[in-house]
Amino acid sequence: MMSVNQRVDGRLALLGTALLLVAACGGHKTTPPAVNETTVEAELARAERLEVPRVIELFGVVEAEKTAAVSTRVMAMVTAVAVRTGDAVVKGQSLLTIDPQAAEGQLSQARGALAQANAGLALAERNHERFKALAAVDAASELELDMARMQYEQAVGAVEQAEGAVAAAGSVAADSRVVAPFSGRVTRKMVEVGDLAAPGRPLLMLESEAGQRLALTVPESVMARAGLTIGQPLTVRIDTRSDLGSIEATVVEMTPGADPASHSFGVQVALPTPGIPSGASARAWIETDKRTIVAVPETAVLRRGGLSLVVVRNSEGRAGSRVVTIGEPLSEGRVEVLSGLAGGETVLLHLSSVPATGARVEGVGNNEQAPERES
Repeated sequence: MMSVNQRVDGRLALLGTALLLVAACGGHKTTPPAVNETTVEAELARAERLEVPRVIELFGVVEAEKTAAVSTRVMAMVTAVAVRTGDAVVKGQSLLTIDPQAAEGQLSQARGALAQANAGLALAERNHERFKALAAVDAASELELDMARMQYEQAVGAVEQAEGAVAAAGSVAADSRVVAPFSGRVTRKMVEVGDLAAPGRPLLMLESEAGQRLALTVPESVMARAGLTIGQPLTVRIDTRSDLGSIEATVVEMTPGADPASHSFGVQVALPTPGIPSGASARAWIETDKRTIVAVPETAVLRRGGLSLVVVRNSEGRAGSRVVTIGEPLSEGRVEVLSGLAGGETVLLHLSSVPATGARVEGVGNNEQAPERES
């Protein structure tokens, strides 16, 4: 037989089990989340997937079309320097003067030699005519006539040689006055009065102001994809002249092969804008193959706390914000989205603040799009 204590413990166990069953059947109910009934009115647009050219940015340096190291063929003392660094000069303008004494002495010697050659030619010519007359009456032998003819021809050659010497000496004498070979600007002066000028020694550096060029170094891989040709237009920007904006330049010269050390091509681009200083850094953009991008109107981007946000309307017509990475601006007021959107989403425009997540979106204006599936 069961004792009193055993019966009491059994009843308590049954009571506990019943209480657990009641608790399980009548427990807490799950409350469904509240629906955000806020309504946002905004213009709508679609995130587009576009095929655009891949653009390669290249860096270069502005150079003058013509650059000359002005020197002289005379070895003499510099007696005057008429220009300074930075001066503008025109073609034929005197730059500096060299002591003409040595060159004029050489010219005088050449003229004296020419006079002697002319006198010898006159004598040889008369002697030749005399022997021709004697040979006609058999008063001179054939050998004597041949000797007279040889002396005459030698005298003619001596005169021609002396005339060339005079022309050369006169050209050297003219170099005592150094003039500008073309119009431009003096970029460097490397001589002063009293210095000794020698053949081949640069005295002044001169560069043209018109017809400036941008020298680019194009990698071999880029050249293969871009297919640059002479006459092709390129967009150029001068880093120190932001006021000029984008400049439409033209390819005018290319090296026929790649440099074996750098594996790159040299490309010369003609700049239509004068007055850009040589040595200025610049950039050019070359289009190569196509790439796919996602683009949205610039007015769809909200910048908050260092982040770029885009508000998207999902398939239920409700708002949700996305953190995106913005790339380069595009045409027609659009910007490239590097990450955060896949394309095809409906985005909200002209928002002053980020709406609450789940707010109902109503499109206004003419840009309303049908709700898209949220990706």
